[in-house]
Amino acid sequence: MRSNSEKKSRHDFFLFLSKNTIMEDNRGYDREEIYSKVVKAGKRTYYFDVRTTRAEDHYLTITESRRQNNADGSSFVKKHKIFLYKEDFENFRDSLDDVLKFIEDKQGPPPSREAYEERRVEEKESKPSSDDDFTQIEFEDL
Repeated sequence: MRSNSEKKSRHDFFLFLSKNTIMEDNRGYDREEIYSKVVKAGKRTYYFDVRTTRAEDHYLTITESRRQNNADGSSFVKKHKIFLYKEDFENFRDSLDDVLKFIEDKQGPPPSREAYEERRVEEKESKPSSDDDFTQIEFEDL
């Protein structure tokens, strides 16, 4: 189990490396975390964790974590997890490369995260405010 300082550092840094940390999965088995990388992407955070099976084989878990709000204003974290075993690495990599190449061929290379965020801010600032959608009528005009 991770200490509070390790949990905090996982969220504070883009890259978190851990060796010989014991993790417990949903079935109660202990799994050794060998290597971990965190990618913050706007409102989402992706965790790439290399772990070992009981047979000492490595596998990858990819977790998408996204903070969402309830109707009452409270928030919660929604997670989706993919387990990828080494016998599937080559097909997964080939398919991912193929799909990314297809997108880049159709739309060009992706912008950096910083350029993407700047463009979103510019678009938001250039949109008319909701006040601009209404016509101002003065009482004297009636």
